Amino acid sequence: MSSCLARNWWAVELRGIAAIIFGIIALWVPGAVIISLALVFAAYLIVDGVFDIIAAVRAAASHERWGLLLFEGVLDIVMGVIAAVIPGAAVLAFVLITAAWAIVTGGLMTAAAFNLHATHGRWWLALGGIVSIIWGILLILAPMIGAVVLTWWLGAYAIVFGVTLLMLGFRLRNRHTAGPPTGFGGRVAGA
Repeated sequence: MSSCLARNWWAVELRGIAAIIFGIIALWVPGAVIISLALVFAAYLIVDGVFDIIAAVRAAASHERWGLLLFEGVLDIVMGVIAAVIPGAAVLAFVLITAAWAIVTGGLMTAAAFNLHATHGRWWLALGGIVSIIWGILLILAPMIGAVVLTWWLGAYAIVFGVTLLMLGFRLRNRHTAGPPTGFGGRVAGA
C-alpha cells in the first residue's frame, strides 16, 4: 500500500491542494459554499427520489409493496426541487436539525453527568453538555450566523486536512525518488 501511495504522490498532493483551495473559499465566501452545499444536497434528493420511484415501479411489477417507495420518491423529488429553488431553506433546515441534535445531546450528556462520580469527570461531562445546549440555542436564535460559522469550521478543517495531505505527498515523493527503503546496516529491506 505504501509503495502504491509513493508512486502516486502527485495525486495525494493534488487532493491536498484542492482541500486547501476549498478551505480558503469556505473562509472567504462562506455564503457561496453554503449555497453550493445546499444545491448538491438538492441534486442528491432529486436523484434519490428518481431511484425510489424506479424501485417502486419495479416492486409493483413484481406484485410487491411499492406505496411507501413511491411516496418517498415523490417526497424526495419535491424536497429536492424546493432545496434547489430556495437553497436557503435547505440550509436553514440543516442548521435547525444540527441545533436540535446539539440540545438533545447536551441534555443527555448533562443527565449522564449526574450518574458519574466526581473523580471520573462528572463536571467535564456536565460542562460539555451545557456548552452543547448553549450552542444549540444559539443556532436556533441566529440560524444563518450558525450556518456561516459551520462553514468557517468546515473551511478551517479543509485547510488543515489539505496541509496534512500536502506534507504526506511531499514525504511520499521523497520516498519515491529515493528508491526502496533500506533496513538496518544499509541493506534493502526484505533482501
